[in-house]
Formats: sequence, structure tokens, C-alpha cells
Amino acid sequence: MSARRQGKGTVAKGTMAWSIVAVMAALLMVSVNLRPAITTMAGVMGGLEHGYGVDGHLLPVLGALPVLAFGVSAPLGPWLAKRLGTGWAVAAALLVLAAMLAARALVPGFIFPGTFLAGAAIMTASVLLPQIVKEHHGTGWWTGLCTMGFGLGAALGAGLVQPLQAALGGSLAGALAVWAVPAVIGGVVVGTAVRRGPVREGLVPPPPGTDTAREPARRPLRTQRTAWAVAAFFGLQALLYFAVTSWLAVFLESKGLGAAEAAALLAWFSIAGLPAGLLVPVLAGRPAVLRFMAPGLGILIAAALLGVLAAPAGMQFPLIGLLGFVQSAPFGLGMALIVIRSSGPRTAGRLSAMSQGLGFAVASLGPLVAGLLHEWSGAWAPSFLMLAGVALAVAVAGYLAVNGPEVDAGEAVERETEPAAVGR
Repeated sequence: MSARRQGKGTVAKGTMAWSIVAVMAALLMVSVNLRPAITTMAGVMGGLEHGYGVDGHLLPVLGALPVLAFGVSAPLGPWLAKRLGTGWAVAAALLVLAAMLAARALVPGFIFPGTFLAGAAIMTASVLLPQIVKEHHGTGWWTGLCTMGFGLGAALGAGLVQPLQAALGGSLAGALAVWAVPAVIGGVVVGTAVRRGPVREGLVPPPPGTDTAREPARRPLRTQRTAWAVAAFFGLQALLYFAVTSWLAVFLESKGLGAAEAAALLAWFSIAGLPAGLLVPVLAGRPAVLRFMAPGLGILIAAALLGVLAAPAGMQFPLIGLLGFVQSAPFGLGMALIVIRSSGPRTAGRLSAMSQGLGFAVASLGPLVAGLLHEWSGAWAPSFLMLAGVALAVAVAGYLAVNGPEVDAGEAVERETEPAAVGR
């Protein structure tokens, strides 16, 4: 009898291990698909006027649309997760994303609404990633895998869009529409791997009506200062990221680089950030590191932005690599803070929606204001100085987010790990 139980336990452990691997693979697939919709457009921004008839004065609006959609659609993720389950909600978002990527590229006159709806689909999936990590009691490596996937997807989108256009006989529409294919694959993978909530023993909540089921009283996040600090940190770092990715290639062309060279450096910006995206969420689990990480990152971003502004074309490669590294780190830290500073999975989902919703509503101003400042002044210095000031605000918000009390939406959940151990 004991041998039979031992055999069953071994099979259960093996099944659990494969389930965890499948969930991690799904998280990577999802995150890789959530940036090409933005960076492919940024990589060919100069060609949209000719290819799609977009007026040059409307390019800042087009650059701001995805981020504006992020802010509007953030509550949709938790709402769908309640009705479909987390995995199916993310899968549905990726399938909608695939449809919008194809439609905006191929349907005449659909580039503006398609870009907005693609942004809404991206945000629906994005806000649920921290909830999946928290549900499965994932470590900092899980969050790092997600943030690295964002950076990898951004790099692939920026680096491959022009080679794809050349390979497709100069078809800009084809080079933009082809990104619908990996989005469909990602939707299938996550829908298969994340069908239920927690996969570890003891993490599945009891059914309603049982003696152990408890309905916690909801505590509004808007009354908790740490929730606001996390949202401010997330939004300000996102403002920097989207402003830089929207206009970096155009800025580099003004320095005398060709369109292909500028697109390659935009891809390098994303590639250089991959190590930071992976490692920062892990290091964030160490309180001694976490205390100085956010202020330090804000100061480094400000310095890197000013360096890129002042440097000649020949010095841009190392400086953009530095900017990519320090710019990706706050995104990884922001995702980690949502998990670390939350009391449980539902709190993580709600804090994710608040942080990314309000945060991206603020972030939508980044590409727009940076573009308008350049349009108004005819130079890039005002835009870069504005972004350097935002980077210093990131430092302040990060300090407050790290040092405030834990965010608790009223969950009655027995946690397997302490928040500080998430990064182990």
C-alpha cells in the first residue's frame, strides 16, 4: 500500500513539475507578444506617411494611441479573469491582438482604430501576468522571465520589421501583419497551459459554502498610499519607455544615421535591456538591494538620456546600450513590486490593474508630449530634458513604493512565502 502511495506521489510531483514548466513557457510566450505591436510601428514611423497616408502631424497621436488604450482598458483583464479564468482571459486577449495586428495593416483606414484596439488587447493580457505569478507562488525568476519576454519581443519587433519588409518585396503591410501569427500561437499555448488557477498542492481555494471558505472584506486600493506609489512608479517608467521607443529612431535619423541604422539601434536598445529585465525582479527580493534600487535607477536613466542627447552619432551605440539597460530595469522592478507588495493573488490582480491602468494613462502623454515639444521647438533638447525630469520623479515614486506598508485588498489567504522571499 505504501509503495502504491509513493508511486502516486511521484506521478503527482512529476505532473506538477510539468505544469509549472508549461505555465512558465506560457508566461514567456505571452510577454514576447506584448511589445512588437508597438516597436514595429516605431521602427517604420518615418514610412507610415507614404505607406498609409498618415499626416506627419498625426504621428505623435498614433504613437500615443497604444499607451492611451492601456490606461482605458486595464480593468478589463480582472473582469474577464473572473468570468473565463485567468488563462482563457489571456488567450482571448492574444487572439484579439492577432486580429487587430492583421486588420490595421491590411484594412484601409483602420490603422488608428486597429492600433488602439491592439493596445487594449495588450493591456488585458498584461495586467493578468502578475496575478498568474502570484497564483502559482512564482519566484522572482518568474517575473524576470516575463519582463525579459517583453524586452525580447520589443527587440524582435524593432529589429525585424525592416528586414521583413525587404524580404516581402517592400510590402510594409505584410511586414506589420505577419506579427499576428506569433500572437495566435501564444494564445493557444497560454489557453492550454493556464486553464486553472494554482497548480501546487494546497493553493486551490475551497469551494464557496464550505466551512473553510471565507469571503474577505474588500479594502479599496485608492485609500492605500503604497498602491498609489506603485502606480506612479509604474506609470512614470512606462512614460519614459514609450516616449523613447516612439521617437528614438527619428532622433537618431536627425543625428545623420540612416533609417536602417536607426532601426537597428532601436533594436539594440531593447536587447541591451534583456539582462536587466531578467535579473532585477530577482534582486528585488533582497530588501537591502530593493531600498536603493529604485532611486538609483531613476538617477541613472536621467544621466543616460542626457548622454544620448549630447553624444555624436559615433558614440550612440554604447550610450543607447546603457540607456536600454537602465530603462528596462524599472519595468522589471515595477512588475516585481506588484507581486512583492501585494498580500495575495487577487490583490496582485487589482494592484496590477490599478498600476498599469492609471500608470499607462499617464504614460500615454510621453510619446505625445515628447513629439509635440520637438515639433514646437524644432530641436530634441526640450524633449530629452523633460524625460530626464520624469526619470528623477521615478526615483521618488520608487522610494515611496518600496518603503510603504504592504498593499492588502482584504484577502484571507495563507501565504506560502513572505514578500521579501519572492525574489529567491
